[in-house]
Amino acid sequence: MDAQATTDALLLHFRSLADPRAANARHLLADILTIAICAVFCGAEGWTDVELWGHFNHEWLSTFLDLPHGIPGHNTFERVFARLNPDQFEQSFVNFTAALAQTSSGKLIAVDGKTLRGSFDHAWSRSPVHMVSAYAAENHLILGQKAARGKGQELQTIGALLALLDIKDATVTIDALGCQKEIAAQIRTQGGHYVLAVKDNQPTLATTVKTFLDEAILQDFPDLPQGYVQSIEGDHGRIETRRCWVCNQVQHLVGLEEWTDLAAVAVVECTREVVGGKTSVDRRYFITSHPGNDAALVARAVRHHWGIESMHWVLDVAMLEDKCRLRKDYGAENFSRLRRMAINKLKRETTYKVGIRSKQKACGWSYEFLLKALLA
Repeated sequence: MDAQATTDALLLHFRSLADPRAANARHLLADILTIAICAVFCGAEGWTDVELWGHFNHEWLSTFLDLPHGIPGHNTFERVFARLNPDQFEQSFVNFTAALAQTSSGKLIAVDGKTLRGSFDHAWSRSPVHMVSAYAAENHLILGQKAARGKGQELQTIGALLALLDIKDATVTIDALGCQKEIAAQIRTQGGHYVLAVKDNQPTLATTVKTFLDEAILQDFPDLPQGYVQSIEGDHGRIETRRCWVCNQVQHLVGLEEWTDLAAVAVVECTREVVGGKTSVDRRYFITSHPGNDAALVARAVRHHWGIESMHWVLDVAMLEDKCRLRKDYGAENFSRLRRMAINKLKRETTYKVGIRSKQKACGWSYEFLLKALLA
């Protein structure tokens, strides 16, 4: 397998990145990017790991990289990625991911946030970087991410992230934080549909939707057309029954007309029965722009939304993201993109049915597997 052709294909979408250094920099930006990407694929958790990986693989890297002054030091990697424009890097990442994703009508995109807990500047400030990610639930791809610039900036960040993405004909799911009129309007303007969780951050909307649906369920939807779907799953001594109702008779509900193209309201009820233990019932409420009463569609969107939580679990458990102490400028944010790039590719490499951590080890053990993963 040709390493030069592989890395050229990988870096194709990153060639427009502006080098933040002076023109007489000793190391080429393409070399720095390639080494960093490959090292993270192999399990590197910081810039010292990246430098060490480069030194141990110097002979192989020199067969397809220029390396005019050898392997850069960890301080060089840190300085470059700390100063690399995060918006340009994100646009390159989005272009890279778009080339992987097979866009199709009906795709599901989950949007959620994650805090990089080890990225705060000082122990007393406790102000870590908060990343908002968009996740293609059905093909398990991270489509893009943006950092919230300061406390309380998550909404603006969600809007900026959505603006980068092609969401035409997609269903976008967002938890309660993103249940805002301007977010709903933006999704519809960009040609997508929304399924937004309704909670107490929108008290009037939450009360209206909850009261309407709870009474309708209690009375078995008298004279109200509705969609209904149920699923039952059992595992490890637990039985979980999910029921979803959707009703598009919202024209008389006060306040809902203020939400762009709001077409229906929905409730998902989850009953968990533990063998020999307690039974719990939980209801969650949603608004959607999808017309009609397609309960199966809403239930699938809500269920798939939690796939982004599994991605967060992989980042913390397999890639130890929460333990990473990168803090300088944009370093934590940009290293986070390297991790997500690796996740996208490693999930697509299916030669061995093992977890992400094992695949990272395999990349470190075999150049052939590493190149296959880079091309996945």
